[in-house]
Amino acid sequence: MPKELPLRITQDPSHGFTRHPASTIRHPDLVLTLDTYADDHIRARAYGTALPPSPHEYTARLDVSPATIRTSAARLRALWKRELVAYEPVDPMTGMPAGEPYATRLDLTDAPELDDILDELAEQGAYLLWRELLGAGGRGADRLRGVVRDALDGEKPLRIRVDSALFLPWPMLALPKGVEESPLHRFLGYRHQMEQTGGRYADFADEAESQLPPPLPVVSLNHDKNIDPYGRTRAADVATALAEGTVFLERSRRDELLAALKSGRMDDQLMYFWCHGRFEAAQDAGAPLLLVRLTDSQDIDAHTVLARHTEGLLPHRPLVLFNACYAGLPGGADLTYLGGALIAAGAGGVLGPQIEMPQVFAAEYAYAFVTRYLGAADTAGEIAHTLARHFADTFRSPLGFAYALHCGMDRRLERIPSGT
Repeated sequence: MPKELPLRITQDPSHGFTRHPASTIRHPDLVLTLDTYADDHIRARAYGTALPPSPHEYTARLDVSPATIRTSAARLRALWKRELVAYEPVDPMTGMPAGEPYATRLDLTDAPELDDILDELAEQGAYLLWRELLGAGGRGADRLRGVVRDALDGEKPLRIRVDSALFLPWPMLALPKGVEESPLHRFLGYRHQMEQTGGRYADFADEAESQLPPPLPVVSLNHDKNIDPYGRTRAADVATALAEGTVFLERSRRDELLAALKSGRMDDQLMYFWCHGRFEAAQDAGAPLLLVRLTDSQDIDAHTVLARHTEGLLPHRPLVLFNACYAGLPGGADLTYLGGALIAAGAGGVLGPQIEMPQVFAAEYAYAFVTRYLGAADTAGEIAHTLARHFADTFRSPLGFAYALHCGMDRRLERIPSGT
């Protein structure tokens, strides 16, 4: 009986002429670019079908320094940690604990003080976006702010791409206060599907259907086995879900990850990191850079990946999901450098938290995400948006908004169709 053999294209004499984008690729409804200049202003441009037709581009000079915006973003992340993650209810009369700390809880529906906390988080997120950034003033700023606000305030969820090296926690930003029934509905992460590029799309490989997926999905669990030794989270359920119906790769040591990188070819389609993280000062006095550690406590950073970066290292464009327990999140920390290195090596996208995420919520989020992603029906952007709304509507938790997608909005697990 004739049998169709797997085909891998090693040369393309037509130079991509016959290639077609993957079926999941669609142009965003709104693209916002932010370019930094001379360290004293930002050039902004917006385009897409969500904006009204215009004979001129929607562009603006925003008279605010990039350093000021980065500082404000760090302050917002610190506010979420202080006012939400670290909150412990106390009895106002006795000063004694009056309930479980928020960090140990998934469900916040019975937390009466949460309304004030959410109001404050939304107000600060709106202030950063509409006052400090888009409200900074400058030529064209009022016009740009108006059309972007009208688009974001619409009832229809948009697919939004922010193309900028000025990496902000966009899902944690919010609309100005309006008539919403819940402050949760003000957050951009609730209203829209979003990705950020870190300004890397100029070097991002074109999507092409020249790479067949492996016979079974290849997924990896890169983890520190010492996290949650008493099984208080769903970490074990995540591992079980990753291993079901897949080629499952488990790495718990730095040398195991290095061996995979040195092999020159990794077939991972989904890479999940459940580990510890810390930040190390950059030698050039820049923002502290993220390092992660597996069970052996050996540092893994962007240079670990870049030093072994060869063309085609990650041929299946894996989605990388980070759940790193930070020992502390410095205000000026660079959360994107390691993710950017993985994208340079071929990763299709990186999803990770922008704040110190409680382990209970992190494991619950990971379980919900990987089970949906392995189903191969929805894209990473669709799943992230669905989960943000799910945790907000079901548990009144805004922590789903703290996960940011670095590229990868259109990534979906590719499987060989049944019967081939």
